[in-house]
Amino acid sequence: MGADHGGGALTPEAVARRVARLRAEIETIDRDRDHPIAIVAVTKGFDDRAIVAAHAAGCDVIGENYAQELLSKRGVIDELGCEVHFIGRLQSNKVRQVAGVVDRWSSVDRAGLIDEIAKRAPGSRVLVQVNSTGEPDKGGCEPADVRKLLDRARDQGLIVDGLMTVGPTGSPAEAARPGFREVRGLVDELGLQVCSMGMTADLDVALEEGSTEIRVGTALFGPRPPRS
Repeated sequence: MGADHGGGALTPEAVARRVARLRAEIETIDRDRDHPIAIVAVTKGFDDRAIVAAHAAGCDVIGENYAQELLSKRGVIDELGCEVHFIGRLQSNKVRQVAGVVDRWSSVDRAGLIDEIAKRAPGSRVLVQVNSTGEPDKGGCEPADVRKLLDRARDQGLIVDGLMTVGPTGSPAEAARPGFREVRGLVDELGLQVCSMGMTADLDVALEEGSTEIRVGTALFGPRPPRS
């Protein structure tokens, strides 16, 4: 999906147009789905205007990747009542800082992180992140370890909504298809509800492979500013 980049990228009007176009695209690809596809507006790297505009356009779930950046936006998040999904790789020692802001931890990929979330935010909702590409620098557990982590999270009192994965870095969208198909199969095998896969560059493939939730930033807000 292309974004209409420009100086007004974060205005409510521009974001509303993009959200409408995204929903139309989802409907075209996925018109036979019984349940609507959830959109997580990825506001990492953008200022408060992105959250305000996303909320005005009906996107009440935002995704953030960095603990300090999330905390800097807490005022507008609390004011608007947005739901927050933490979608980035998370160090265990950062959990305490954001436990009061995060509604769902979507990048849970190891036992120590599960234990820390259970300690700092008992009863939280989580997604187990799967490394479906084999890239060593990408977050996520091996597919063979999913069931073990799922059981550990449940034993610790966490609510496992489903699985999350990220497509291969710097590759054509089609390259994500095998991994997306594998993760969708795991979701079905384990009887889970959420299959979170697909970002701006590969959301078409993700939807075709059965994603129930896409995580989009530049498609809604334009080019992301360089991280300072």
